[in-house]
Amino acid sequence: MAGTFVIAQGGGPTAVINQTVVGATLEIRNRHPGAKVLGSIHGVRGIRDGNYVDLSAIPEDRLRLIAGTPSAALGSTRDKPDAAYCEVILNGLKKAGADAFIYIGGNDTSGTQQILTDAAGGTIAFVHAPKTIDNDLEENDHTPGFISAAEFVAGAFLSVDLDFRALPGIYVGIVMGRHAGFLTAAAAAWQLDPDSGPHLVYVPERPFSAAGFIDDVRATLDRHKRCIVAVSEGVSTADGKALVESLVPPDKLERDAHGNVKLSGSDLPAALERALAEGLPGKRARVDALGYMPRGYIGAISAVDAQEAFDAGAFAVSVAEQGGGSVALQYDGAKTVLKKVPLKNVAGKTRHMPDDFMKPDVNQLSEAGMAYLKRLVPEKYKVGKPFV
Repeated sequence: MAGTFVIAQGGGPTAVINQTVVGATLEIRNRHPGAKVLGSIHGVRGIRDGNYVDLSAIPEDRLRLIAGTPSAALGSTRDKPDAAYCEVILNGLKKAGADAFIYIGGNDTSGTQQILTDAAGGTIAFVHAPKTIDNDLEENDHTPGFISAAEFVAGAFLSVDLDFRALPGIYVGIVMGRHAGFLTAAAAAWQLDPDSGPHLVYVPERPFSAAGFIDDVRATLDRHKRCIVAVSEGVSTADGKALVESLVPPDKLERDAHGNVKLSGSDLPAALERALAEGLPGKRARVDALGYMPRGYIGAISAVDAQEAFDAGAFAVSVAEQGGGSVALQYDGAKTVLKKVPLKNVAGKTRHMPDDFMKPDVNQLSEAGMAYLKRLVPEKYKVGKPFV
C-alpha cells in the first residue's frame, strides 16, 4: 500500500479502545515505513472538517502511554452518517490522500464503513475494527472493551451482595445495554455460590413484566432474606416498548438527538423504585444506575482485553492491505483468534445473547451462560463466605 492511513474512533469510549489505535499505528510503521498516519478528531467529523492529529509524528513511548489510557484519545462521535454524509466523508478522505480508513467502533461504525465501501468503488480500503462493551457484534465471540467492563460489573455485584448480606434488603443495579444483555449477565460472573447475588437477571432478550418483577423479588426475599437484581437498561415489555416507556409518562420521557428514548438518566431508576415501593411496601430498597462507570473505569482494565484490542488494531492493517473488511475476534475452542470477515456480515446488525445463556423458567444464568462468562471473566479475587 502507498502512503496515508486515516484512523478514527466512533461511539462510546471504552477502557481499551486506544490500544486499537496504537496497535494499528505501530503496525503501519513496521509494515509501511514512511507512511503517514492521521488520527481523525471526533470520529468522522474530523474527516469532514479536515481536523487531524499526525500520529506518525508521535514517539512510540508516548503512544504506548496513550494505549493504556481509558476513553477515546482521538475523541468520538455519535453521528450516524447517511449516504449524503458519507459522500462528504469520502470527499474528505480523498482530500487527505487516504489509501485506507480504519474506523474503530460498533454496529453503526461498521454500517458507515459499508456505505463508504459501496460509494468508493475500491479506491480506498475501508476497515472496521471492533469495539463495544455491549458485546453485540455479529461474527465475534466477544469484542474489545467488553471484558474490562464485565470485570467492573462482576466486581460491583459481588461487592453489593456482600453489603446486603450484612444489612438485608433489595438492591437493583441497572447496567448499560440497549439490545443485548451480555454486560448485565456479567453481574453473575463472580457469584460465590447459589445463595449469592445477583439472584435475578433481566436482559433485553426477554420481555419484562413489572408485575412479574415484583413477584420474583418477593419470592427471592422469602428464600434468601435479601434480593440482588441486575437489569439491562434496554429491557422491554411484551409489546416491544422499552420498560422506561411503560413506567414513565410520555411527557416526562427524555430523548436523545436521534429521537431515541434515553435509557440512562434518572427515569428508569425512579420508576423501578416507585414500583418496588408500591409492590413491596416497607421493604428496604435501593436502585442504582451504573451508568458510564463500567465502560472506561481505570481500575478494571483487563490485561487480556488490552492485548486483544491492540492486536485487533494491528490486524486491521493487514485487512486494509487485502482491500478492506471487518476484524472479528473468534474462539477456536482453545483461544481467541483474529479473522477478516465481510463488512456486510457485521454492518448495522445486532448480535443478541443466545437463548441458552438463560435458564428457561427463571431469570437466572444457565450453565452455558456461566461457562461463557467464566471463560472471559475468570474470578479475580479470593473471597471468604460470610457467616450470614
